[in-house]
Amino acid sequence: MATNNNNNNRSNVFEDLLPMMATKLGGEGLIKELCNGFDLLMDKEKGVITLDSLRKNAAVLGLQDLKEDELVSMMKEGDLDRDGALTQMEFCVLMFRLSPELMEESWFWLEEALRHELDNNNSSFF
Repeated sequence: MATNNNNNNRSNVFEDLLPMMATKLGGEGLIKELCNGFDLLMDKEKGVITLDSLRKNAAVLGLQDLKEDELVSMMKEGDLDRDGALTQMEFCVLMFRLSPELMEESWFWLEEALRHELDNNNSSFF
């Protein structure tokens, strides 16, 4: 992420909202909302988020104050396959990565699910 304090404050607000959205909407609802956000930002012809489509559509999601270097940084951070665009999956991964609290909750639930699965598998052997 960019290093200026204004962006850090904006990121903190975003980070606080994503876990709240997850709690309110549940897992499926959160994913649906992230997909809606992707649809708003993507280049309709290409089906991905490009730097140009991000510039043009950022205001729709309240990101109009992001500077060019912040937009470029966001694209670079999310572009896992380095093709210069964000797929829907890359966008969702980026949104989760920008929310450490949500990531911590995700790890907790993953560990719980694995523990439950192991307990069920171990009990079936006896």
